[in-house]
Amino acid sequence: MLRRPVKPVRALLAAALSACAAVHLPVRATPPAESPAAAPAAPPQDDAADATQLPADEGLLETTRRSLRFSAEWLARAVDGNFGDKSFDEGGKVTDGRVDLILHKRQREARELDLRFRAHFRLPNLEHRVHVFVGNDDERDVVTDSPDALSQRQRLRESRPIDRSFFAGIKLPVLDAFEFRLGVRGPFKPFAQASYDHAWKPTEADVFEFRETLFWTLADHVGSTTVGSYAHALSPTLVVRWVNAATITGVSDRFEWNSNLGAYKAFGHQRVLSVEALVSGFQGSGVDVSEYGVQTRWEQPIFRTWLLAEIGLGHFWPRTDALSARGRAWAAGATLKLKF
Repeated sequence: MLRRPVKPVRALLAAALSACAAVHLPVRATPPAESPAAAPAAPPQDDAADATQLPADEGLLETTRRSLRFSAEWLARAVDGNFGDKSFDEGGKVTDGRVDLILHKRQREARELDLRFRAHFRLPNLEHRVHVFVGNDDERDVVTDSPDALSQRQRLRESRPIDRSFFAGIKLPVLDAFEFRLGVRGPFKPFAQASYDHAWKPTEADVFEFRETLFWTLADHVGSTTVGSYAHALSPTLVVRWVNAATITGVSDRFEWNSNLGAYKAFGHQRVLSVEALVSGFQGSGVDVSEYGVQTRWEQPIFRTWLLAEIGLGHFWPRTDALSARGRAWAAGATLKLKF
């Protein structure tokens, strides 16, 4: 595969990401010029080159990434400044910032184009108390604390409609295994979470993990998500992982469950090939397995180390209830991921 994208694709991506930054992150409201602490942090080493020396479309990508990072840091500085006098430059930073442009197509259904983003803030005035997170993602995955391997964005075929919305909140780590989170999603919909996470390695090649999350929303009342996973390294570049999760809410005594068994092969330079078998169901639906399928994905950088592309292909067999016959459908997807 080509390591550098075709120019029209880069220009289209940069334009879409610039629009995302303008809508979700307030780039116009810059900090006062007289405040030295408000200056944006130096760009990472991998994009230190002057964007004006690059071709027009590559310079646009560089500018877009820097604008996203500057906007996120502006927001972090504004929030942190309300809780103390310590300068944001004293340890403050934005981590795990990413914008994804996602295209999905399922057989006999219309194409789905989606845009999502997420970032975490380290705030000096709150560093020893809470951390801040913001993003735009599927509401159910956020509220129920669904593991990434089982989240809607990781499935080529969406097993339910996605209700995407903006969310923001704070998290308070307690000891090494407990964490409390308070947040809001969509138009003033509060949620709260308390989670316990523990992992242990019986051998150098095996890792078990258990996570229990209690969550609360106005619609669900109190619910819980239980996650168990096991990973085994067959070699330094090949890992097999099995992830299982079950979610139940206070308004229903039936639980939803999901399982993912996958193999992941790394080829160096952030290139990864994965093959996964997915199974899901809902207790009391009259169907033991609501859906099963297989999917394969390939991911690699296409511009420097921070713009990646992922393509995937899958085949799924869904069944909604006992009165319906099991269907079958192919699905394909492509994702562009910009890290800032």
